[in-house]
Amino acid sequence: MRVAIYTRVSTRDKGQDVLNQVNPIKNLCVREGWDIWREYEDHDSGTKAARTQFQRMLKDAAEKQFALLIFWSLDRLTREGTLATLKYLELLEKYGVRWRSFMEPWINSAGPFRDVIISLLASLAKQEQIRISERVRAGLNRARLGGTKSGKAIGRPKAVFRRDQVRILREQGLSWRQIGKQLGVSGSTVRRAYDAESTALPLPETALGGFVQPPENLADPRTAGQLSQDDQERADPTSERTKRLALGSTAIPR
Repeated sequence: MRVAIYTRVSTRDKGQDVLNQVNPIKNLCVREGWDIWREYEDHDSGTKAARTQFQRMLKDAAEKQFALLIFWSLDRLTREGTLATLKYLELLEKYGVRWRSFMEPWINSAGPFRDVIISLLASLAKQEQIRISERVRAGLNRARLGGTKSGKAIGRPKAVFRRDQVRILREQGLSWRQIGKQLGVSGSTVRRAYDAESTALPLPETALGGFVQPPENLADPRTAGQLSQDDQERADPTSERTKRLALGSTAIPR
């Protein structure tokens, strides 16, 4: 069987030698009769995925260059958290590569506890996601109530620009990018403002068509409270028209 060995020492592990991990793993391979195809050795923190030899190992695994990966312990493979650990192990499984921990013999994809380990890691990863989400929500709520350390509001600040100019410039044939450049914002921002204005509710229409307009006496405050000449004559009891109307309404029919 073609075997690859992955070892890692952190930059904070002063005085540690990677040979303390490599030599025992090599002795295991000799006893089992396995061929060592390549050794991957990182001197970096396990909390980040951008490790040179680690990424090279994943690339070779995708190309099926070896059939089994042996690492010293699970925390030497990665310390990015349970979710990331589960993702890497499932990725190796997808590539058809088995995995085994030297110091933790139950962490062995070819062993009897494989399904148990995968299920346990999946459960721990789910709980880890829940805890991360809860911490994020708690932090956002605290920032909304008490403010952030910098004093700035949460989220992207609202873009301030002449929104009434968007439609005017658009009708002149300018593109979204040109409009945004003139108004000092991005093209996508002015387009969202244009779409929001286009979807605004229109004024209610009358049954005969046309928009509802205010009464004339309310439209022009200068004429509010003024009566027409006919209304003034009807309201005046001494006017000739009012007397004629009164006599006509009381006349006895023949």
